[in-house]
Amino acid sequence: MKRFWTTTTTIADGEHFTVLLDSKPLKLPGGRVLSVPYPALAEAIAAEWGAAPKEFSPDDLPLTQLASTAQDRVALHRANIIRQLAAYGMNDLLCYRADGPAPLVAQQSRLWDQWLGWARNRHGVELLITAGVLPINQPAETAARFSAALDAYTEYGLAALGVIVPALGSLVLGLALAEGALDAQTASDTAFTDELWQEANWGQDKEAITRRRRVAADVAVSQRFLALCRG
Repeated sequence: MKRFWTTTTTIADGEHFTVLLDSKPLKLPGGRVLSVPYPALAEAIAAEWGAAPKEFSPDDLPLTQLASTAQDRVALHRANIIRQLAAYGMNDLLCYRADGPAPLVAQQSRLWDQWLGWARNRHGVELLITAGVLPINQPAETAARFSAALDAYTEYGLAALGVIVPALGSLVLGLALAEGALDAQTASDTAFTDELWQEANWGQDKEAITRRRRVAADVAVSQRFLALCRG
C-alpha cells in the first residue's frame, strides 16, 4: 500500500479518541471509524501511521492491527476467544518437560517451576507436569479458573493475549507478562528454554534465531499495547 496522508492527529469523541489522517478519521477494513477509549493508545496509533514509510504493509502498523482485532473480532466473539486462550493453559508449554538429558531437565525446572508457582499463588491454578509430549489431563477446575482470569480483561487485553499466548505456547507466561510479573524478552527466552539450551551446547541455528526474534518482537509490541490500554 502507498502512503496517502501527510499528517496524523487525534481528537476526543466523547469518551473515545479517534485518529485523523489529514483531518479524516482512520477507518478499519470494514469501513468503521477506529475509535479507542484510551488516549495513550490513540496517540501511539497516530504515531505509527505518522512513521509509516511511503510504501507500507499492515506489519508496519501493529498497534492498529491489535485495536482492529479487539473491535472487529474479540468484541464479537469474546466467549470463544476466552475458551481458546484457556485451552492453552490446559496444555501449557511449562507442563511438558524433557525426559533428558539431565542438565536440560534441571534448566526447565529452574526456569519454569517458578511460573507454575506464580499461577498457583496468583490464580489458584495447580497444574500437573509430565515428561514428554503425550497430553496430560489437568484438574477439571483449572479451565474455569483460567477463564475467570481471562474474563477480567477487556477486548483490548484479550486481543494482546491472543498474540502473546500462542506465540509463547503458554497461558501462564502470557498472564504473568500481562500482569507485569515479567517482561517480553524474559517471557520469550523462558518459552524458548529448550532451543536456547540446545544452541548453547550444540551451536546456533540462524533460522531459529530469526524466528525467536520475530516472536520476541510480536510479544513486545503486544505488551506495549497492554500498557497503552491501562491509562
